[in-house]
Amino acid sequence: MKQLIECVPNFSEGRDPAVLKQITDVIEAVEGVTLLDVDPGKATNRTVVTFVGEPAAVIEAAFQGIKKACEVIDMSKHTGEHPRMGATDVCPLIPIAHISMEETAEWARRLGERIGRELDLPIYLYEAAASRPERKNLAVIRAGEYEGLPEKLAQPDWKPDFGPARFNAKSGATVIGARDFLIAYNVNLNTTSVRRANSVAFDVREKGRVLNDPATGKPMKDAAGEPLREPGLLQGVKAIGWFIEEYGIAQISMNITDIGATPLHRAFEACCVSADKRGMRVTGSELVGLVPLKVMLEAGKYFLKKQQRSVGVSDAELIKIAVKSMGLDELAPFDPQQKIIEYNLDKGNAAANKALIKKNLRAFADETASESPAPGGGSVSAYVGALGVSLATMVANLSSHKRGWDERWEEFSDAAERGQFLKDALLRSVDEDTDAFNEIMTAFGLPNGTPEEKAARKAAVQVATKIAIEVPLKVMRLSLDSLPLIRQMVETGNPNSVTDAGVGALCARAAVYGAFLNVKVNASGLDDKTYAAQVVAEAEKMAAQADAEERAIIEIVQHRI
Repeated sequence: MKQLIECVPNFSEGRDPAVLKQITDVIEAVEGVTLLDVDPGKATNRTVVTFVGEPAAVIEAAFQGIKKACEVIDMSKHTGEHPRMGATDVCPLIPIAHISMEETAEWARRLGERIGRELDLPIYLYEAAASRPERKNLAVIRAGEYEGLPEKLAQPDWKPDFGPARFNAKSGATVIGARDFLIAYNVNLNTTSVRRANSVAFDVREKGRVLNDPATGKPMKDAAGEPLREPGLLQGVKAIGWFIEEYGIAQISMNITDIGATPLHRAFEACCVSADKRGMRVTGSELVGLVPLKVMLEAGKYFLKKQQRSVGVSDAELIKIAVKSMGLDELAPFDPQQKIIEYNLDKGNAAANKALIKKNLRAFADETASESPAPGGGSVSAYVGALGVSLATMVANLSSHKRGWDERWEEFSDAAERGQFLKDALLRSVDEDTDAFNEIMTAFGLPNGTPEEKAARKAAVQVATKIAIEVPLKVMRLSLDSLPLIRQMVETGNPNSVTDAGVGALCARAAVYGAFLNVKVNASGLDDKTYAAQVVAEAEKMAAQADAEERAIIEIVQHRI
């Protein structure tokens, strides 16, 4: 399986598109790298670039981007709101798939060594790649910024990890490392005061604020001479206040380094509470760079629960609620296909874009009706099952806000959320079934001349056939699991929609039986007769259960209408 890492270099240029294009062009020119996002800021005069790929390709693209930045950016003329110390200020690597943090840190060290050697640039390592504990924190390394580099580089304690301990007036220095996924997030205030924005930042950031002596107004210190602090509200959050001239507002600029401890919506809410306490109002917010899908889904569910509404809605609806609740579209349109990392990756994925579930209803029907043997009965069974549980989910959502049933919203929300889970799993099976069929066809197409080739072909066919059995078995289990939910909606859901739930039961039973036929026909071609007998027995039992459950549900429906 492919190892994937993400690279998010921050370049000290946010105002000249021509300069930025020169940098992104050399990044995109590296084979195996996908450029996901380019997010420039005029006031910060800084651009966050995001790209992803296998490690060697990403390292090459990062090197070429940093090299080009050294050529086209002159730090001696740079000004901007954001702290910075180099043409490429910071270049983090983030493990995305099938790679450990330790491996990612080693790639960061390789990148740092090459840049220091070939570009003659001072390089510091941070976070998981740090060479010593005191250099893990980016803010510590960046203290003094570009202007303080000549003095810093002259100190033995600040000798770079790679490259010369010599001030590079044009390019400054660069910090390279490996870290977990970080969300760069700005919250907008209805004020122009940086001091007041900072007061909110100090309330929410993990390190809080330095305590001052009420009598003297000077910072208080502990026995070791360190400043005493009042901790902030949010773990794993760094924050400062600044004024953004292009928008004419002050913002709280945050880096959320631990999205498990502090979800995006909690950071937003904490800023709202602090701002309100200080006579201000949060008007919206913005994401810099990309965000994982789960962050947006969690936020959508959080705000729906605050409204006592069902969270069992589609991902698209959850994202819409999150965007509107946090005002993520206040300063610029929020495009989920661009800003959410999984969706952005799919844009360049040819296989994902050809998926059956990406087709509209007519296109899916036309594809099924074509002379191609796939999609066939297995994919259609999975889709019918998804439609069945979708009807039950609809009834649950209608019931959750039925007039007079307000106290039952959580009951129906839980049911709808379960329905969404089953629906999504069945939709995935639509393409999984076709993929499994194609694997069998590929196996049959293998060379079949020599005894070794015959044996390899036969083994490949057997493996592919087992996969082609497991997919419809899963469809049977999922569709059978949907029947109790459908029955719950028939018995206790909105009575005006009882027939909708009844149709759902008919679909679920059809899905079980359709998938059952696929299990039987594929099992007949297995050499492993013991396994074949076991799966057919399990399938027969599930088919009988679906029969009984569907009959019971339809009887209830007939009685209620």
